[in-house]
Amino acid sequence: MAGILRSPKIVAGLLILAFFVVLAVFGPLLVGADPTKTSGVGLAGPSAAHWLGTTQSGQDVLAQVVYGARISMGVGVLSAVIATALSIVVGLVGGYVGGVVDEVLSLITNIFLVLPALPLVIVLAGYLPSRGVTSVAAVIAVTGWAWGARVLRAQTLTLRGRDYVQAAKAGGERPWRIVFAEILPVEFPVIATSFLATVLAAILAEAGLSFLGLANLSTVSWGTMLYFAQNNQALLVGAWWWFIPPGLCIALIGAGLGLLNFGIDEIANPRLRTVLPRRARRARRAEVAS
Repeated sequence: MAGILRSPKIVAGLLILAFFVVLAVFGPLLVGADPTKTSGVGLAGPSAAHWLGTTQSGQDVLAQVVYGARISMGVGVLSAVIATALSIVVGLVGGYVGGVVDEVLSLITNIFLVLPALPLVIVLAGYLPSRGVTSVAAVIAVTGWAWGARVLRAQTLTLRGRDYVQAAKAGGERPWRIVFAEILPVEFPVIATSFLATVLAAILAEAGLSFLGLANLSTVSWGTMLYFAQNNQALLVGAWWWFIPPGLCIALIGAGLGLLNFGIDEIANPRLRTVLPRRARRARRAEVAS
């Protein structure tokens, strides 16, 4: 834990993510305003009454940003949970069992890998009977699990020949226990990086679907904010406060997830560590000297 907190990338990423988590959980309680409530002042710039201005219908932009964090981040986390669970099951079972099971699962994984993700998401979202948060998250997860499954399968193929795995087999351990108690914990860094990457991809996919009008436009998310800003020509009329805040939020949360992902990669893979911190260099020199 101390090694993780010594990484500036991980600390910066955690601070950014913590800010948005607090914003999504407690922000609506602090703002209090209804994000769909209209007022008589449309396209008003930032002021004391409306810190981030208003939309063309007079809706408070700050309230929409705060409430939109729940939807956008909720879709991202839910999609990542579903996709990561699928990738763990497919990757670990295929890599450990091998044979026909591995060939079938690898074939399915390769099919999803070669399919263009964004067009497939658009097509599937267009035929959804319901375009709620759960439906959109499920569609994004279905198209985003294959990469993680392929990586976990490769890791499992390497780990199943290790001595401790062979010792567990010789000791009569059940296959499911070997997979989930011996192999799975070793792959946690890979699973974590895959999860974070999927969260970011899902948030971007939800924003893209909403921007194209394929999500539920009655809900307030960062993507629907961009959709209505574009439809009402906010850029042409100079209403920058309408589209910059949601776009900036997506960029910041993407930067936070990216920094956290890079930091975990550096800890899990020492070859990625470029320059040691000053304290670490001093400690290493002291160890060599002693």
